[in-house]
Amino acid sequence: MGTIIEIKNVTVSYRECVALKDVSLTVKKGTFLGVIGPNGAGKTTLLTAINGLGKIVSGTVNVLGLNLKENEHQLRKEIAYVPQSYNIDPRLPISVHDAVKIGRTGRVGLCRKLKTNDYRAIDRALDLVGVGNLKNRPIGHLSSGEQQKVAIARALLQEPKVMLLDEPTSNLDPGAQQEIIELIQTIYRNNKLTVIFVTHILRHLPDSCKELIFLRRGKIIYAGGFKESLKKELLSHLYHCSIEALAL
Repeated sequence: MGTIIEIKNVTVSYRECVALKDVSLTVKKGTFLGVIGPNGAGKTTLLTAINGLGKIVSGTVNVLGLNLKENEHQLRKEIAYVPQSYNIDPRLPISVHDAVKIGRTGRVGLCRKLKTNDYRAIDRALDLVGVGNLKNRPIGHLSSGEQQKVAIARALLQEPKVMLLDEPTSNLDPGAQQEIIELIQTIYRNNKLTVIFVTHILRHLPDSCKELIFLRRGKIIYAGGFKESLKKELLSHLYHCSIEALAL
């Protein structure tokens, strides 16, 4: 498998706050990579560095063999980003169908009219994530789990080569968490994507995740296999507390 993402000595800052410090990372095509770390470790910042939303102070990011800074518009179509779940105002006059349609617009272009095949693709994506029966409902009327499924469907409509998932199971009940985990695993297997899954809870990673990196204070302190990462000393160092106190 060839390299699909290559990060070299990247530092990202927000005003005076340095969120990533001289980070280097290589991701092979078809990898399911888990990114673990406590709050404020730089997990979300790593994703924004990959999708072009982070302010890179130094270093380079290449995606699909192209420099991200020089080919940002082109690469945005190939990188789908599912942000952390958030509360949507129930008064927002946008239906589930229209929210998902945004993903297709990102693929074909803002000024181009969607065709019949595009609308069929929207319906297939809605059915795949299990919200096809809700397509006419205002998105703000959905539960958090349903809204997260809509966000995943919208990402799929881009037909991306890379999918970035930022704590997709946060703020969900255990049942909804399991549904989302199984959905992501199915999408990964069926679409042959490269997936980067951010979380701070190891048990939320699907079985397809075979590689992990641990982030702490903006630096990678571990990169390797999933099984090899399950060491008390390493996890205690990552979370800066005794491993016995963690609900992993």
